[in-house]
Amino acid sequence: MATAEQIKSLIRSHLSEQPEQFFTIALQLAAHEAKQGHSALAHEIRTLIDKAKARPGRVIPFTPDLNHLILTSEPRERLGALVLSTDMRGRIDRILREYRQKAKLEKHGLSHRRKILLAGPPGTGKTLTAAVLAGELGLPLHTILMDKIVTKFMGETSAKLRQIFDAIQERRGVYLFDEFDAIGGERGRENDVGEMRRVLNSFLQFIERDNSDSLIVAATNSPRMLDQALFRRFDDTLHYHLPEKPEIERLVENRLGSFRQRQMRLDASVKMAELLSHAEITQACDDAIKETILADRKTVTATLLKQMLQERRSAYKV
Repeated sequence: MATAEQIKSLIRSHLSEQPEQFFTIALQLAAHEAKQGHSALAHEIRTLIDKAKARPGRVIPFTPDLNHLILTSEPRERLGALVLSTDMRGRIDRILREYRQKAKLEKHGLSHRRKILLAGPPGTGKTLTAAVLAGELGLPLHTILMDKIVTKFMGETSAKLRQIFDAIQERRGVYLFDEFDAIGGERGRENDVGEMRRVLNSFLQFIERDNSDSLIVAATNSPRMLDQALFRRFDDTLHYHLPEKPEIERLVENRLGSFRQRQMRLDASVKMAELLSHAEITQACDDAIKETILADRKTVTATLLKQMLQERRSAYKV
């Protein structure tokens, strides 16, 4: 149970009207209870804190030494925002379902999926997936700024990682390590640096020991660069690909919405969109909508859509 000092600190922070300190101590108390094996109590404390934080004006910033390393947002995206294959949608839905019913799994000695690796080309929905997980679960999305984490000074990157994992333990949320290959590169490569090997070893230790109630999401554009030891540390690995014909059609239909002509045929546009990512197709649709609005028209023509998709394809021509 809570120590006498923790109880006194809670009372002092409450009486002195310091909500940030109060929540921080309460989260530390929850982490302490979790380590003692009191997972139900720890979960109840975190739930109470999350409800309090959800009230207007209840935003708890990270400490100054962490604030510049983490970008926090409160996504509103839902599962319907993802245009992926049926299999991929099902796997993401399973992560959500297990998280929502984790207490049921814990009764049988099982844990829910909460360490997820997302791999695939840029613009295929990895970052959006992290936002959807946060939005669906009503959790904040904390994006780790990898360019601020990695430094040239020996031991500093590992120290920052330790701070990040302390925060993951104390403050429930979805934590996204984007461009993860910056620290997850395979050990033993010709251009490997001893310091980065130590950083990777630190990450492996931190993620293996982590027993928090947060979701940890790592995203990479280059899965082949990752060290093989990483894959078994994650509960699930999702591989993203460029959209195929059915996904392109759904993506265009969803994005154009009311701006799509009723009898508009998408065959030529789908052909034009081949080899483009989800993000590029979305941007082309947005460009077509903007042109339509500025021309005082109500619907996007097939010719205009093909033109915008062609502009996106032209970026790859040398």
